[in-house]
Amino acid sequence: MSLTKEEDVQMMLVCKTHLGTRNCDHRMKRYVFRRTVDGIHIIHLGKTWEKVMVAARALVAIENPADIIVASQRPYGSRAVLKF
Repeated sequence: MSLTKEEDVQMMLVCKTHLGTRNCDHRMKRYVFRRTVDGIHIIHLGKTWEKVMVAARALVAIENPADIIVASQRPYGSRAVLKF
């Protein structure tokens, strides 16, 4: 199933992946779309999609899938790691 960028971004929007935190590291500023009144940073989903596609291309280029290691520093990333 091949989705377009707009469809992927729409799915990310529905899943609320655009909602960041109140803290914003200086390295993340280029990915922040704007900040809400209550201080939550909104992530630019177009740039997020581009980085996901770069990561997907890198994963596809690896010949042996057993060589891929997935880790998450945050507790809410553990479910994605287990599904991988």
